[in-house]
Amino acid sequence: MRDFSYQLHSSRKFGPLPDTLRMLAGLGYRQVEGDPALFAGLEDPGQLRDALAAAGLTMPTAHVSLEMVSARPDRVIEIARALDMEAVFVPALPEDEQEKTAEGWAELGRVLALSGARLREAGVAFGWHNHAFEFAETDSAETPLDLILAGSDDLALELDIAWVARAGQDPVHWLRKYADRIVAVHVKDIAPEGENAGEDGWADVGDGILDWRRILPEVEAAGARFLVMEHDNPADDARFARRSIAAASGF
Repeated sequence: MRDFSYQLHSSRKFGPLPDTLRMLAGLGYRQVEGDPALFAGLEDPGQLRDALAAAGLTMPTAHVSLEMVSARPDRVIEIARALDMEAVFVPALPEDEQEKTAEGWAELGRVLALSGARLREAGVAFGWHNHAFEFAETDSAETPLDLILAGSDDLALELDIAWVARAGQDPVHWLRKYADRIVAVHVKDIAPEGENAGEDGWADVGDGILDWRRILPEVEAAGARFLVMEHDNPADDARFARRSIAAASGF
């Protein structure tokens, strides 16, 4: 049976963290992925480590803002070591920075490579998590994602399957293209057109339009070590967590 992780951003609107961790462990999750808000206000990584341990969970991956990685790399390394993290990903750019020239995307790749150097030296993989804007047309034949990852062969990738599909791309193509970079994937689903408007058009995994029986074997073939459930705006995080792990465990 696969071990599934859970992006804590999915539960940001709901109960306190200890309750969320207990809920996830009770549903069969073994891992969680931290989000930038968690680390921005974190005073004692040891307390978070203890809370995870009390629930029987680990946090092998995390989303950390580019600002924090760039300005406070030692703090990010301290947190990563305290929690035995294997990989840190920058999750996104502010909306007003999501349109660039090809050179602008290439420069972002170089910035990421430089910003993540300290983490890689400390034994923590570092890279990028995509949305849809990384597949927009530019003044180049290459996509923004290609240009970002060209910043360094050492940049890892957490491929968000549903955002790839929302961009009109085939996730399998990108899983194959960057198999040597993919450390983790976001397992997320898209509701049929016109449904789940109150949840921004996302769906519980298995209730959407993505063909997971086709996609998950490609995830495994790519060597992704972490499969992270995520829903950007669930009306009920417990419902999402429960139904998604039940469905994905059967694929």
